[in-house]
Amino acid sequence: MSGKLFSRIAILIAVAGLAAGCANTIRGAGQDTANAVDATGNAVQRVGNAAR
Repeated sequence: MSGKLFSRIAILIAVAGLAAGCANTIRGAGQDTANAVDATGNAVQRVGNAAR
């Protein structure tokens, strides 16, 4: 395998790995946001029930 071909394959593998890592990070941030919204909604509901 020539040096140029090897380096191109290595770069493609590295880029694919970085792209996969970014996708996981974005997915995790979306889940964290959804959990925060749910927790806020639950807190509002508990405060409303306590005020009755």
